[in-house]
Amino acid sequence: MRDAYHEELDSIGEGLVEMARLVGSAIGRATTAMLDADLKLAESVIAADQKVDDLQHDLEARAIALLARQQPVATDLRIVVTSLRMSADLERSGDLAQHVAKLARLRFPDSAVPRDLHATILEMGQLAQRLMAKAAEVIITKDVDLALQLETDDDEMDLLHRTLFTHLIDDRWKHGIETAVDVTLLGRYYERYADHAVAVAKRVVYLVTGEHADELQPETRVEGA
Repeated sequence: MRDAYHEELDSIGEGLVEMARLVGSAIGRATTAMLDADLKLAESVIAADQKVDDLQHDLEARAIALLARQQPVATDLRIVVTSLRMSADLERSGDLAQHVAKLARLRFPDSAVPRDLHATILEMGQLAQRLMAKAAEVIITKDVDLALQLETDDDEMDLLHRTLFTHLIDDRWKHGIETAVDVTLLGRYYERYADHAVAVAKRVVYLVTGEHADELQPETRVEGA
């Protein structure tokens, strides 16, 4: 029975990794759809989000069943509760990727992004994908130091987000109000996506150490804690 219990815990972790990989791919593909005005690709991202939702529902059901049947304590309880929270973060990340794709679909056959901002949006999309890939690695390895790095990596996304606003408030902006709204929304989607990737990593820190990442000082980290 205990072997089956721990196999189920491991299976929940594997499901989280699959979700992270799916939403990482989604944000990359949604960015391409946005910049290339690729309607077919945008539609595929929108449709694929259902798989992420289904995975979350399955993980929730299994985690709740484990809580009911096994009444886990200590580390095992942290695993189950933290997994529920991570699945919610990942599902929301998938929604944000879908929002990018829906905006691409809405503006087709045009692009919502002016040519002079393509490089910035591309960089935001690529960074979002890297952050989620690192979050997936953190789920697999339970590497606390790697998890804590994501918050620093997220500073780069915040900088790119501010760069967008610099363009929007510039007197030389010539793309109109509708495009300004589109770019504002896009910036918010990418920024929130990155925040969810960081949140996933922080939850792994709590899972491993029993402490919240914001309270964990570098000098007090214990190897393999």
